[in-house]
Amino acid sequence: MKKLLGLLLALGLLSGCGDDDGGPGGQIIPPRLLSEVALENDAEIVEFLETHFYNYEEFQGPITPDFDFKILIDTIAGENADRTPLLEQVISKVINVNSIELGLSEEENDIPHTLYYLIPRQGVGPNPSVADSVFMRYTGKLLDDTEFDASNTGVWLNLPGIQAPGAGSGARGFAEGTAFINSGGEPIINPDGTFDVEGFGVGIMFMPSGLGFFNNSQGLIPAYSPLIFEVNVLAMIEADHDQDGIPSILEDLNGNGYMYDDNTDEAEEREFRQPLFADFLDLDDDNDGIRTSEEISIDADGNITFPDSDGDGIPDYRDPDS
Repeated sequence: MKKLLGLLLALGLLSGCGDDDGGPGGQIIPPRLLSEVALENDAEIVEFLETHFYNYEEFQGPITPDFDFKILIDTIAGENADRTPLLEQVISKVINVNSIELGLSEEENDIPHTLYYLIPRQGVGPNPSVADSVFMRYTGKLLDDTEFDASNTGVWLNLPGIQAPGAGSGARGFAEGTAFINSGGEPIINPDGTFDVEGFGVGIMFMPSGLGFFNNSQGLIPAYSPLIFEVNVLAMIEADHDQDGIPSILEDLNGNGYMYDDNTDEAEEREFRQPLFADFLDLDDDNDGIRTSEEISIDADGNITFPDSDGDGIPDYRDPDS
C-alpha cells in the first residue's frame, strides 16, 4: 500500500494526474463545483456519523495493559443498537476553501467545508500547528471501510506540504485535523535501538473531498470521496521552513490555517516574473533585497521582535520601503 508520502512530492504536492472526469467516448467532463460537492459530502459524512460508533468504552479508564489505543468503528445495529453514535461525540470545524487551492478553473471563494474530528485520548505533549512537522502513525479509509493508505510504524510528515495548492492538491483537512491533537511524551529508547512514546495523542477525522483530493482520484480513492483518517501523534517539531528566524505558523498572516495564501511580495514576484513563494517559504518576504532574518530581532531567549523603522505600522521584514 502506498504511503501518504508516496502520494506527495517534495512539498506534499501530489503526483500529476488528470483533474477532469472521463466521460463516454473519452469526453472530458469539467470538475464539479466545490459548493455543490461540499453539501453532498457533508450529508454523506453526517449519515455515517449517525449510524456508526467507535469503541469509546475502551478509552474510558482504567486502560488495560494490552490496549493498543486503536479506534475501531462499527455500525449501530443488532447487539450494538444502543451505542452512542459518533455524531453525538465529534467536534466540528468549518473551513473555507477556495477553488484556486485545488487548481480548479471555475472560481469559487470561501466555500464552507465542515471537518469533523474526535480525540479519544489527548496527548501529554505540545500540539502541532498546521505549519509544523509531526511524527505519526495513521490509517486512511473511505466511508465504506476501504483502507487506501497507512503507516503503522510511524513517519515524519510536513503538514503544510500536505496542503500544497494546485491541481492534485493534498489533503488540507489532514493538516487541519492533526493540529488539534497533542503529541506524546519524551521518547523511550529501547536496547535494540527502537523507541516507544507514551502518552501520545489519538484522534480521528472525517473530511469532505474539498479538504481531501476532490476530483483527483488517487489509487483506491475515487473522485469526490470523503475521507477518514485515524492518527497517533507521537512527536512534533515547530517548523521554520525558510530558516528566516520566524516560525512558519507566524507567517500565516491571515490566520486561516492555509499557508499558501500569505505572500507579502506577490505583486513584485508577478511583475518581475519570479517564482511565487508564500511567506513561510520566502527568504526575503518583502523582496527588498534584505533577508527577512536581517530585518527581525531575536534575543538570547529566542523571543522575536519585529522592528518598524519608519513607524508606518508595517514591520521592516514586510515593508520594502522601510
